[in-house]
Amino acid sequence: MEQKIPYKIYLNENEIPTQWYNLRADMKNKPAPLLNPGTGEPMKAEELYGVFCEELVKQELDNDTPYIDIPGEILDFYKMYRPSPLVRAYFLEKALDTPAKIYYKFEGNNTSGSHKLNSSIAQAYYAKKQGLKGVTTETGAGQWGTALSMACSYFGLDCKVFMVKVSYEQKPFRREVMRTYGASVTPSPSDKTNIGRKILEEFPGTTGSLGCAISEAVEVATSTPGYRYVLGSVLNQVLLHQSIIGLETKTALDKYGIKPDMIIGCAGGGSNLGGLIAPFMGEKLRGEADYRIIAVEPASCPSFTRGTYAYDFCDTGKVCPLAKMYTLGSGFIPSPNHAGGLRYHGMSSILSQLYDDKYMEAVSVPQRRVFEAAELFARVEGILPAPESSHAIRVAIDEALKCKETGEDKTIVFGLTGTGYFDMVAYENYHDGTMEDYIPTDEEIQKSISTLPQIG
Repeated sequence: MEQKIPYKIYLNENEIPTQWYNLRADMKNKPAPLLNPGTGEPMKAEELYGVFCEELVKQELDNDTPYIDIPGEILDFYKMYRPSPLVRAYFLEKALDTPAKIYYKFEGNNTSGSHKLNSSIAQAYYAKKQGLKGVTTETGAGQWGTALSMACSYFGLDCKVFMVKVSYEQKPFRREVMRTYGASVTPSPSDKTNIGRKILEEFPGTTGSLGCAISEAVEVATSTPGYRYVLGSVLNQVLLHQSIIGLETKTALDKYGIKPDMIIGCAGGGSNLGGLIAPFMGEKLRGEADYRIIAVEPASCPSFTRGTYAYDFCDTGKVCPLAKMYTLGSGFIPSPNHAGGLRYHGMSSILSQLYDDKYMEAVSVPQRRVFEAAELFARVEGILPAPESSHAIRVAIDEALKCKETGEDKTIVFGLTGTGYFDMVAYENYHDGTMEDYIPTDEEIQKSISTLPQIG
């Protein structure tokens, strides 16, 4: 008789990981180094100190240390909302009439509403430890900005957030949560920076992008004494901090002897997916186990599935270092879809290398199918999911329905990065039938990719 798995598998406080896992240590092909845009040479630590906190630079460049201790102050903060539950989606399984077993790791049990708090508290800690006055950042849908404003409030740091203009207008309440925690929030592109004014002149009426907001945040950080720039995705250091998601997930599964067949996560810059898959990918790289790992991205911003693997600027203003990644071109401005956290032109260098080495696969899905899945999930599982997370839900449902056709009882794990309670304009548009599925043409993508810097 099959062992009855609880609806929610909880770990206790003592089972919170005390070390982050650095996936790069087990990668045979390491992610390509960041390059200095002026010289084309690999960035040295001292060149990055003017942009990032010194300890974070060390983590960013560390390709060899498998486990890094989590400082006690960060662990104490984690205990306010971690460990997060791993949930067996019994009601979704029943609704789909599938033999598949579906689990999701729920990261929405905190005020920020998402997994972003896992890295924001770490980055704020290192900024405070360095004696900085404050930090700057960008945010798409607002989860990262909300998480960082909470973390900065906790450590008494100033927080300046540049929020992608379309999300600033679509999600005013998330903006107000940031302000509640003391952050200043500016719609991007703005007229407050040289880069913002340049972008507005070149693209009048633009709804913005994460690449635009990054440029503005970096400009302010590098021109304001006592400030540094922090980022909520893409960077190696962020995937390191987010590995706590996957480590907890694996511990919970191991408690009941569960081995997933596939692991699914939404992919914008890579923080959630990279954190969720970290220990499982580590096993795969070491030859200890095999898993099917699926990245899900919006069809409106398909970095993996239609992008090019090349060196590119991480930002639209071309002031950041060059990263080798799957990219649509730093000038690519996605349509104003409602998955604001996935509207980034590139992808994590770690995930890009793993994808190029065929250790994982990727699919893109249109917006309306994503919200169809989100609505079903909300009705049967009782959680209103964020639009970003709903991309993973969409593909988890699709895979479960394939199991229904074949009779296979595969085990599916996906990441539910957060809640969608501040995304009701998106749900309103879906219900009113005004939501559109804009998919860029090959010509649009090629035009953007043709502007990539000629390096390597």
